[in-house]
Amino acid sequence: MLTAQRQSIRLLQTVLAAAVAVPALLFCFAAWQAYKNDEGVAEDQIHRSRDVLNEHALKVFEAVERSIAQVNEIIRDMPDQEISANQEKLHDRLQRMVGSSPEVKSFWIFDRNGRALVNSIGYPMPMVDFSDRDYFKAHVERDVGTFIGAVLRPRAPYGGSPFFGVSRRRMGPDGSFAGIIQASVLPDYFEGFYAKIGKAPGSYFSLIRDDGLILARYPALSGEMRLPAHDNLLKAFRAHPVEGTLTLTSLIDGVSRRVSYLRLPELPVFVLSGLETTAIRDEWISQMSRHLIFGIPATGALIFLVALTLRRTTRMYEEANRREVAEGALKHAQRLEALGRLTGGVAHDFNNLLMVVGGSARKLRRTDKDAQELRSLQMIEAAVQKGERLTRKLLAFSRRQSLSPEIIDLPECVRKLRAVLEQSVQDDVEMELVAPAKAIAVKVDPDELEIALLNLALNARDAMPHGGRIKITVGTAPFTTKAGHGDLAEHDMAFIELSDTGVGIPDSIRERIFEPFFTTKSVDKGTGLGLSQVYGFVQQSNGAITVSSAPGGGATFRIVLPISADAPAPRSAQPFEGGSKEVGGATVLLVEDHPDVSIVAADYLEQSGCEVLLANSAEAAIDVLNKRHGIDLVLSDIVMPGMSGLELGRLVREYHPEIPVILASGYSDKAAVATAEGFTLIPKPYSPESLQRIIAAKLDETRKLRVV
Repeated sequence: MLTAQRQSIRLLQTVLAAAVAVPALLFCFAAWQAYKNDEGVAEDQIHRSRDVLNEHALKVFEAVERSIAQVNEIIRDMPDQEISANQEKLHDRLQRMVGSSPEVKSFWIFDRNGRALVNSIGYPMPMVDFSDRDYFKAHVERDVGTFIGAVLRPRAPYGGSPFFGVSRRRMGPDGSFAGIIQASVLPDYFEGFYAKIGKAPGSYFSLIRDDGLILARYPALSGEMRLPAHDNLLKAFRAHPVEGTLTLTSLIDGVSRRVSYLRLPELPVFVLSGLETTAIRDEWISQMSRHLIFGIPATGALIFLVALTLRRTTRMYEEANRREVAEGALKHAQRLEALGRLTGGVAHDFNNLLMVVGGSARKLRRTDKDAQELRSLQMIEAAVQKGERLTRKLLAFSRRQSLSPEIIDLPECVRKLRAVLEQSVQDDVEMELVAPAKAIAVKVDPDELEIALLNLALNARDAMPHGGRIKITVGTAPFTTKAGHGDLAEHDMAFIELSDTGVGIPDSIRERIFEPFFTTKSVDKGTGLGLSQVYGFVQQSNGAITVSSAPGGGATFRIVLPISADAPAPRSAQPFEGGSKEVGGATVLLVEDHPDVSIVAADYLEQSGCEVLLANSAEAAIDVLNKRHGIDLVLSDIVMPGMSGLELGRLVREYHPEIPVILASGYSDKAAVATAEGFTLIPKPYSPESLQRIIAAKLDETRKLRVV
């Protein structure tokens, strides 16, 4: 049954592939045929236009040459003096000839020195030298027949449109050079004609001399009117001097065109007709789009029917696969959620127990004990410290630990940690630190940063059982992150990069290395919580961590942290000694619902010389605050039945703003909120020294604010 279903699925998949591939192949073949056909149509259009341009140019130049011959007959055997003497009559005659020749701007008669004897423009003639013009210089040495010059602008005092000269040599009675007769032909006349016939998109027409000089062009050009010496069109003129057709990209305007050219008989001039290749392609695309309007719906309907059949046939398999994947994902999510709830639920009570055990052990140490009893107390305190570290790792994984972020100089902090990191690895592991001298301010919990780097260093050490090298790099680099509305923004971020030369991380487990309790080490060497702590710390610090590795090529972990706009703050002072004048005599309201923890905390406070007022709930604390004056500080647990410590702190701020508040937390999802609102937090279990230090700092801060 299963085999038959698979065979039917394969058959339907084959039909579906054919429903896609066959129309696509047919369309591609039809498109290729259509493109070739459009190319042929365009080629015919280009050749027809070229022939029209050729006929037009021949008629224009024949008319100009007839006019020049007519002028030559009028002044035949007339010396220059006689021509000058009859300047007015000749001027009128030339002017009438211009009136009947729209392609000609003016007619000129020059003597052998390049001085104009008469023209059709004005009378009498000003004394202007034209011997430097190309249409004159071409005839001085020899008879070149009809010469077609470059496009020029009129010389002062004459004005008007640009022109190119068509000229012939004047012969004296003895056959010597006597001057020239020149017609100033208007490029605008040709370009106007080209514009009339250039209705098709992308049309191109041109009149070009065989040396690349452009006499007229459509579309018109501004600037240099000559083809570059290495232009492919000039190469084609030399290779095929009569006619030719080619595709080229103009070096003047950068447009690709299909161009056909033809040389005018007995003249060094080519007419060119062309179409932009984009115009040919656009016409082809337009034609194929019309086919697609009908083809796509039909093909789509066929594909839809086959796909629908395939979907219905495979629904049971797909549903089973989806159910299996969903069940697996649900189990994984439930497992992580249960672990998170277990971590959070146990952490608070466990930290309270650790505090009670640790505080009781410290209290017992203050009495006289023999060596064996002191050893037992030391073992109890060591166990408390191990339990605290384990709880911290679990909370780090669940990202619910209470952090104490500070603005620190990241390079300086890592430099100070180098000695600790070097002590944690073997002697055969070399450690290199690259950190800039310039400060980089970040807001993190420095203690958790130290633990994270230590975990990474230990992980690198275990990956190099035979020694190697660890390189730690600190710096800044641009990173792209998500901004508002899902946009991406690029800005500088701080980073710490730790790389090793160890065995690397296989691709098969790289995605799992940050999972809690996942480890490839033996039971006695790893708990699987080290990298989980790193991941949780980085996430709580609004950062990110990436890993790159290749088997046998080592691994590189990069921690990325936001750069703070504030300057780095100095680290807190060392713990105060018990009973110091900074704490002694202060009245502290201790709010704690756990009786044993309350006893330990009260003992810590009394060691510091504080007067302690006890309240086992937030409601009881409010009564004490309302009845008792002279309270210097409130120390409250966050998690309590009824009103929480955070809510109590807010009320104290509102109604007793002169009394500072310190919140204690073994675990609470409200710890982050408390930190964001500016409350001072102390994590459980805490020592008398750390409690004394925080209380002293808070009281000192309050006194300074009162003075200000």
